Amino acid sequence: MVNPEESNTETTMRHISYDRFGERDVLQVKTSDIPQPGAGQVLVRVHGAGLNPIDWKTRKGLGFAARQIENSLPWTPGYDVAGEVVAVADDVTTLAPGDRVMGMIGFPEGGGGYANYAVAGADEFAIVPEELDLLAAGALPLAALTAWQALFEVAKLESGQKILIHAGAGGVGHFAVQFALERGAHVVATASASNRDFLAELGVHEVIDYRTTDVAEECYGLDVVLDLVGGEEGKRSLHTLGEHGVLVTIPTVTADEIISAAENMGLRAHGMTVRPDVFHLDEIAELIEDGDVRVHLDQVFPLDQVVHAHELLEGGHVRGKLVLDCR
Repeated sequence: MVNPEESNTETTMRHISYDRFGERDVLQVKTSDIPQPGAGQVLVRVHGAGLNPIDWKTRKGLGFAARQIENSLPWTPGYDVAGEVVAVADDVTTLAPGDRVMGMIGFPEGGGGYANYAVAGADEFAIVPEELDLLAAGALPLAALTAWQALFEVAKLESGQKILIHAGAGGVGHFAVQFALERGAHVVATASASNRDFLAELGVHEVIDYRTTDVAEECYGLDVVLDLVGGEEGKRSLHTLGEHGVLVTIPTVTADEIISAAENMGLRAHGMTVRPDVFHLDEIAELIEDGDVRVHLDQVFPLDQVVHAHELLEGGHVRGKLVLDCR
């Protein structure tokens, strides 16, 4: 193992753990030995750890990730980290101590992001652009990759197409609207009235207040719908599609019923699960470097306020992203 140039005298780290599924009170702050990188791995001193809806759903025992970890509790949640490499395994040549990195790590059964230190494969990390601080970078990987893969791999969004993005001011949503705009699409987004100005600043062409307006009456003939809400909202949105349009729905719980409803209408709808992809992360980092995309942090919490962070996360009305400051 290659040691960092500066002497790292710490031997223990703080991390969040839960030993059973449940409400927010199962989240505990624990102290453990700092892990050492194995073959192909690096050790990162974590600055920012992003919070994502999958975190609270898994904590409650819901969804596919919970099935992956139910027999290996206690478990440290968190798939998003950004920080500084402090040690690398002998066989790692792509990263070195001192590198500023971000990545979607340990997905879905590994986790480990809610911690002062995290070990993961060197191939799970991208270099963080100088323009982006490490707290903000921690908010980026999972949400930005979800938006990127939904738009460009599943929906195959092209310049000039018209897209509706539900929950455009949220974590995935605020990345999706920026990616779609950068690609040259005409972007319509749903949001609450309080987020209208925020989305207008990002360049969204039309903002629909979902509390007062029915999208099915407002939109028609769309090429793409990115459904980040699911349920009845997702099914209702099928009525906005053009004949050759496609809806991509992200919440897994209601994906099957939306896809069935689309089939009954002779329309196309797909569910999807995000996957780690460092090449996509590199492309997204370039957009940030060029000033075309920015990361919006709603609130930052220290590790010991993780329960409050999960409370806000479950509420579902976050603008941009929530992040744990793990320093």
